[in-house]
Amino acid sequence: MLVLSRQKDESIIIKDGDDAIEITIVDIRGEKVRLGISAPRNISVHRKEVYDAIQKEQEAEMDVMTDKRSRSVEDLER
Repeated sequence: MLVLSRQKDESIIIKDGDDAIEITIVDIRGEKVRLGISAPRNISVHRKEVYDAIQKEQEAEMDVMTDKRSRSVEDLER
């Protein structure tokens, strides 16, 4: 993990190929830091807890699809 120190109105850039994400420190209040994130439209940006919930939902959907396929194969074999 890279750890950087930044002050208000300072930024970091994360670049991969042609895509770049800019993260700017917008405000610091006590122990809370407000971030501004600029990213290309093809890159989704989520809070980690939201991302984790999306991943969990997608895994559950895949489990249902796999279960349905298994049942379809069993039905065909009968």
